[in-house]
Amino acid sequence: MPPGTRRSNGMSFLQNNKSSSTNVHEARIALGARLRELRQRSNMTGRQLAESLHWQASKVSRLENGKQTPSDADITAWTRTTGSEQEKPDLLATLHTLEVQHAEWQRQLRTGLKSHQSQVAETNAKTRMFRVFECTYVPGLLQTSEYARSRFEQSVKIFKVQNDVHEAVKSRMQRQDILYRPEKRFHFVLTEAVLRYRLCSPEVMLGQLDRLLAMTSLPNVKLGIIPFETTYVVAPSHGFWLLDTDRVMVETFSAELNLAQPQETKLYGEVFDVLATAASYHREARSILNRAIEDLAQQLSNS
Repeated sequence: MPPGTRRSNGMSFLQNNKSSSTNVHEARIALGARLRELRQRSNMTGRQLAESLHWQASKVSRLENGKQTPSDADITAWTRTTGSEQEKPDLLATLHTLEVQHAEWQRQLRTGLKSHQSQVAETNAKTRMFRVFECTYVPGLLQTSEYARSRFEQSVKIFKVQNDVHEAVKSRMQRQDILYRPEKRFHFVLTEAVLRYRLCSPEVMLGQLDRLLAMTSLPNVKLGIIPFETTYVVAPSHGFWLLDTDRVMVETFSAELNLAQPQETKLYGEVFDVLATAASYHREARSILNRAIEDLAQQLSNS
């Protein structure tokens, strides 16, 4: 596809839309406002409530202003003390939705990397259509075991969690079985930078590029690559996964965002379409991959 296609439509997708992290923050603020309303309805000041619960007054302020996410116990104590226990189920449901939407890696990975891979596998099993854009990493479903090991080892180092890398790699490789299920459809769009970044050893990356080349022949997998020389209509700000039409997953350094608001899934669907239009497929994609393989093989031979 020629660079710059659909320029007139692309920028409108970014107008008047808040970021994922902003939406999470606003949801936390809205929950805090509901807690403040219950306190005020009970004719208690923030200090009185804090004293009743043996909390510091600053905790009440942080919760009401969305600067701290309450726990289940916090909500239980709050509704009991303000005489609004009938509100507890709804508040807990709101909290749990917020927790799913913004799942911190430290919390998700505290039981190990394999456990999280198992959770992802359950989600993948329910999904029929995958639309994936990545500008930095090779997507997990397309990774070799050696590349996956490099990614998991980084997670252990950064988050200082249980080192079950071997089990996590095995689980990720098992997840890839869904690529061969005929009822599943996959559309991957990668920037050429994904092929060039050195996130593992050159030898491992060479094997990973060969794997991507093989993936272009799968009948239910569509693999597009956006070349370096492309003029972007929408900037490749971050990677994301669209699962069917009702969920978007975005990974940040600190958390995994799970977005399900219709306006959010619609926005990401439109952004994906623009990025996919800029990508090269089939013979052109294989040509880009082969150039990356040849360049890396040349570097290895010269080293």
